Amino acid sequence: MNSRFHGVGVAIVTPFNADHSIDFDGFGRVIQHISDGGVRYIVLQGTTGESPTVTKAEKKQLLNYLKENNPKNLPIVYGVGGNVTAEVVSGMKTIDFEGVDAILSVCPYYNKPGKQGVIEHFTRIADACPVPVILYNIPFRTGINMTAETTVELAQHPNIIGVKEASCVIEQCMEIARDKPDDFLLISGDDVQGVPIISIGGVGVMSVIANAFPAKFCGLIEAALQGDFKTASRELGHFLRIDPLLYEEGNPVGVKSILDIMGLIEGHVRLPLMKASESLTERQRVVLQQDQLLELVA
Repeated sequence: MNSRFHGVGVAIVTPFNADHSIDFDGFGRVIQHISDGGVRYIVLQGTTGESPTVTKAEKKQLLNYLKENNPKNLPIVYGVGGNVTAEVVSGMKTIDFEGVDAILSVCPYYNKPGKQGVIEHFTRIADACPVPVILYNIPFRTGINMTAETTVELAQHPNIIGVKEASCVIEQCMEIARDKPDDFLLISGDDVQGVPIISIGGVGVMSVIANAFPAKFCGLIEAALQGDFKTASRELGHFLRIDPLLYEEGNPVGVKSILDIMGLIEGHVRLPLMKASESLTERQRVVLQQDQLLELVA
């Protein structure tokens, strides 16, 4: 069953109109675009979906829309996390999990708990959750790093099936790969590290760039999964210069700017983020053209 989450999953953006209401037509276009591009599953309401500034009512609307507008019936991973354990657990009672295949739950941020606090937090979530749980380690945002030892201990829970690992520390990923149960999923949380992490036992990537270029990115990840790391590394090279420009002004500012260039959505984001500057957009256009990515826009 866990093979549903091999390959590329897209951390899908939430398009907004100029008045910052949700652009559901644009959302539908992005869903169709990534589905046609060959992604394996959709991650809804992660950070790339601007989850901190999307209301609970809007999250429900987005989930319902995706369930009803999922042309290839792709598995859905839904972002359910927070830094107040009791709120996360009680909040799950209000979610309609019909059609949801797993949740993605971020390591509790800001309070900076120790190892045992992290373990207890995720244990209570996994005990209460009616669908499988994928952990999310992203120290840059949370302020704490969930160590390999902690991840492997949590991997023993029958309802915790994997980790989105975005520490960008390859040694930590190697420790997880070495010590985890065979069926526990090691998923890269960083596009550029996807190929290296697959080489040590990972199963794929939860991707930002695949919002824009799903077919090309899925192709290189599939090559890596088949052991063709020469092809995968060569194709990954096309993304090395554009990748930093996704995050320079905050995520998902950069990828929304590219989607705007492509004509799929407008690049609006919600405060405290700001729409991409003219300087960033122009540099993106130059890199996209020089690295032969603009041809993928047609």
